[in-house]
Amino acid sequence: MPRLLSVNVGLPRDIEWRGRTVHTAVWKTPIQGRRRVRRLNVDGDGQGDLAGHGGEQRAVFVYQVESYRYWEEQLGRRDLAFGQFGENFTIEGLPDDEVCIGDRYRIGTALFEVTQPRTTCYRIGIRMDEPRMAALLTSSGRPGFYLRVLEEGEVGAGDPILPDARGPERMTVREINVLLYSAHHPREGLERAVGIPALSPGWRGSFEALLRADDLNPGASGNAALVPAAAARSAKPGFRPLRVSRIDRECEDVLSLSLEPTDGRPLATPLAGQFVVLRLRPGPDGPPLLRSYSLSGPLSDAQYRVSVKLEPNGAAGAFLTRSVRPGDVVDVSEPRGAFTLQPGDGPVVLLSAGIGATPVLAMLHALAASGSPRAVWWLHGARNRRSQPFGPEVRQLLGSLSFGRGHVWYSRPDPDDREGSDYDSRGRLEATDLEQLGVPREGDFYLCGPPTFLAELTAGMVAWGVPQDRLHSEIFAGGPSRTPGVVGGPARAPHPPAGAQGTGPLVSFARSGLAVRFRPSQDRSLLELAEACDVPVRWSCRSGVCHNCESGLISGSVAYDPDPLDPPAEGNALTCCSRPTGDIVIDL
Repeated sequence: MPRLLSVNVGLPRDIEWRGRTVHTAVWKTPIQGRRRVRRLNVDGDGQGDLAGHGGEQRAVFVYQVESYRYWEEQLGRRDLAFGQFGENFTIEGLPDDEVCIGDRYRIGTALFEVTQPRTTCYRIGIRMDEPRMAALLTSSGRPGFYLRVLEEGEVGAGDPILPDARGPERMTVREINVLLYSAHHPREGLERAVGIPALSPGWRGSFEALLRADDLNPGASGNAALVPAAAARSAKPGFRPLRVSRIDRECEDVLSLSLEPTDGRPLATPLAGQFVVLRLRPGPDGPPLLRSYSLSGPLSDAQYRVSVKLEPNGAAGAFLTRSVRPGDVVDVSEPRGAFTLQPGDGPVVLLSAGIGATPVLAMLHALAASGSPRAVWWLHGARNRRSQPFGPEVRQLLGSLSFGRGHVWYSRPDPDDREGSDYDSRGRLEATDLEQLGVPREGDFYLCGPPTFLAELTAGMVAWGVPQDRLHSEIFAGGPSRTPGVVGGPARAPHPPAGAQGTGPLVSFARSGLAVRFRPSQDRSLLELAEACDVPVRWSCRSGVCHNCESGLISGSVAYDPDPLDPPAEGNALTCCSRPTGDIVIDL
């Protein structure tokens, strides 16, 4: 009969790891006597990162002594003590290839239900002193599983584990784990999984994402359940030479370039809101300048339009103004980016400030071109008429829509700017303005602009009652880092790594505007190079499992070590376990 061998608890604490401070509760210690288990926890236990661990669906983590013996053999270890894998219950029996999602067990006076396999992260690698441990646990078919507490009670070492009910569909922990993390996602298995009531909402949502991806693009590469939003729309790597067909000055500090094929072949048709990367060469011997620019014109396979903010002392803007003329050729990537106009029939609210107008202008073009019957709101903030791009163009597009409305704010209008004609209100666009204008809460909201504008407007709209899943935003520079458990230090702008220059391939971080050479003797991965440069990054497992680090590979190629369990989509790369095989450009 299966039995409980040990109850293990531990509270979060700070540890030092690779020069960082990590807040974690992965250290668990066996306790003596009996302990009460409550809806969210075992008494005396805690989690350092509630985004990835804990909560009602993950109240208790279970690992089997048989898996301890397996890892002792595989790792050549004889020092593993109960609690080593961060588990609350060390048990005998109930292997992952027999226990099913939805199975219920009574232990002591408490009743539990199996909800999901373990979701591994880098902290188990710290605890085990084995950086690959997250990948090893997942690929071995021995992840362990989480329990939900249906009836609170007391448990203790030696308690028998008594089956109470069997879960529907009879899908084992191991099957569910493989279905998400392997490269094989059979539809029949996905449909069975989403039909299990006890499966945690996070895992169910992942399988639903895989089903949607299969409906939209059967056979596509990548894992739609794991890819982060920033890399959800991949594109073929590489640059294509395009000819500048015209240059337009939109306002005092915005320049638009229209770009056409040099060979007559159609361009990849973008989605409204996407961007391209331009590779500019100011000098014959210097490194190229790489800049990401949103497409601002109509959707077309014959021409792209990008609009560039001419920043004071900006290298790319100065080069374009000084050296690029109609007829010149520039290198341009395929369109990419996940900030795109979503299908639907509800209201569309386009909010922007300054040059943030570019991607939402492409959305406005798409809505106008389709004769959309949706209610469309254009809400824009600028300093004055001299700095407002696309004013006449926007008015013409709104006028072509049956339900198009616009409102423009000037924060510092010039004396000759006319309120009611050039602009509608003095001041800045704020969330409180939306209700006053009659903007419907049930719309889809698309935001682009400076970081402060995005942060304040987003917070205000959430407080106003707009659901988070209705808010879509684009950030021109590198987005915020996602480093779970790492205690934040002072933010630093991206910079070359300290010490001697690398000798490997040139790695260009497109969003951060930084190009440095890979350091083969110091950097085990692109992620480690990015961290050394303070480039904003996302990661969790650091071993090719979770895909949180998946980023757009704009040009070049990479090699993996270790190989990821499920390769990323074509045109993307997992930075945590890849190294460049030549010069590359990555969307970070």
